Amino acid sequence: MKDIILYKIDKRGLAEVKLNRPEKNNAYNSDMINQLIDVFKKLNLDQSVRVVTISGNGKHFQAGADLEWLKSIGKLSPEKNYEISKNTAEAIRGLTLFPKPVISIIHGGCFGGGTGIAAASDIVLASKNSIFSISEARWGVTAGIIIPHLNKSIQLRNVRRYALTCERFDAYEAKRIGLVHEVFEEHEIDEKKNMIIEQLLLSEPKAVALTKKRSLIEAGLVLSDEKFHELVQEHSEKRMTDEAYEGLMSFTEKRNPNWYKS
Repeated sequence: MKDIILYKIDKRGLAEVKLNRPEKNNAYNSDMINQLIDVFKKLNLDQSVRVVTISGNGKHFQAGADLEWLKSIGKLSPEKNYEISKNTAEAIRGLTLFPKPVISIIHGGCFGGGTGIAAASDIVLASKNSIFSISEARWGVTAGIIIPHLNKSIQLRNVRRYALTCERFDAYEAKRIGLVHEVFEEHEIDEKKNMIIEQLLLSEPKAVALTKKRSLIEAGLVLSDEKFHELVQEHSEKRMTDEAYEGLMSFTEKRNPNWYKS
């Protein structure tokens, strides 16, 4: 199987993770989800790792779900759809609860699940060319799994706009609403990233982990098993509906969905 998630660890304990499906704009499918889970489990067990960065190979950071993949799995059994949604939620939960600092470095498109990765990260840097969209409802599916994280990062009022309209917004709007910390020219990001990494390395690792854990607990992002199941169930059931199939077909056929009346 192709390595869809690449990573390397340097002598300082910096783990650089790269989404590596550039031919699909790093859109996620089951392989990407499962590899992301596996990589973060390995990084968590590696005592040398102090900081993790996430970036994307190719023109875009992450284009959300692979819509052709979504269309195909929507025809599978409820049990299989639940399993796939559970894995998706586990990937976001694993990133959220990861005890070491995570920095997302965004360029190009950051759509759907990509915004979930950003919201689940501790620090987010974006290039000026970045474009964002919480796009799921446009295709008849739901962003439910990442909504708790988006509510905390960009606040409910902004979720109620951008997750409903699915409109695109630029890096400066992403910064204004809280999804992004800082915006730079692409050639400036490495310098800023390295400065932040140095500050993180100066912080004591156990204090960092405890601070992050307490912050997540107090924000309500350590989800109960009941809440986790609820998010997964809702996510998987919506993907199997006629409306989801129509929305995904409208993407394939490059047309408006049948619920749009001009």
